[in-house]
Amino acid sequence: MTEQSFQPIHSKEADAPSNRFWQSGDRLARILLFINPAFFAGNMLMARATADLVPPIALAFWRWAIAVSILLMFLGGPVWRARADILAEWRDLTILGALGMGVCGAFVYIGADTTTAMNIGLIYAYSPVLIILLDHFFYGSVMIKRQWLGAGLALAGMLLIVFRGNLDSLLSLSLSPGDLWILAAATGWGFYSILLKHRPSKLKPNVRFAAIMLYGTAVLAPFHIWESVWIEAPTLDALSIGAVLFLALVPALGAYGTYGYMQRYLGASTTSLILYLIPVYAASLGYILLGESLEFYHLTGAALVLPGIWLATRRRRQSEDAERAA
Repeated sequence: MTEQSFQPIHSKEADAPSNRFWQSGDRLARILLFINPAFFAGNMLMARATADLVPPIALAFWRWAIAVSILLMFLGGPVWRARADILAEWRDLTILGALGMGVCGAFVYIGADTTTAMNIGLIYAYSPVLIILLDHFFYGSVMIKRQWLGAGLALAGMLLIVFRGNLDSLLSLSLSPGDLWILAAATGWGFYSILLKHRPSKLKPNVRFAAIMLYGTAVLAPFHIWESVWIEAPTLDALSIGAVLFLALVPALGAYGTYGYMQRYLGASTTSLILYLIPVYAASLGYILLGESLEFYHLTGAALVLPGIWLATRRRRQSEDAERAA
């Protein structure tokens, strides 16, 4: 998840009709800080819960097809008026759609077949640090010593989780296929976030996000057809339909929508707190709802990853908030 994925179009100052309104909006945003991570974690739990229920590419395709259909009910006019720019930016939008809806969508559902929701959440927690590293190596952003230390801690924690605290697995490179799929998805999310930030666009953020969803769904379509014909066709029953609707409404629209709302009222620094809560929610809910075992390497990995995220992202988020206030 990245801040550019679903940003509000208008500024707080331009839209605020009264202090009382914004105070109530601020209270709701602070409540959402503790609800929004559960929305994102819901994708990880549902991926694991539906591993034997819905084929992974079908799950990703229908999740985003339904989500973009609902979103266009509200943004259809702006998207249509921006059609010339959407067509002109087709290369960028296709790549972003393939990464955001394909790699970060289908790969998670493929990986969930052989890993746990806990591992998904904790491995994905490395994404914010990876984004900073990619920004440094590809776009020359400056990293201070604290950020390098944070990146190292987060990397060590992520590797500990991937190798499940087993030195023999590290030496023999014996890995769970599911963890590798999740690591690939997290890496795809890092590249998606960097491209979203640095590639120029004439589109407003919400319109651009809708266009990315459209292109991403189009990219998934032929893979969905191939999977249905040659591997497994999705079963249309109450459970599979309910799972797809949940993914479209909660981890897709609900998570991104509430994230944009929180950022509008609270700013980037406060909203970034959810980066620490998502893996905690995923691990906790996986333990409570799916009966997953909480191992020592989960706790040790989290003890490295979460402080690492804080160290690596602290300076950047402070500077971003300062720029917005200027």
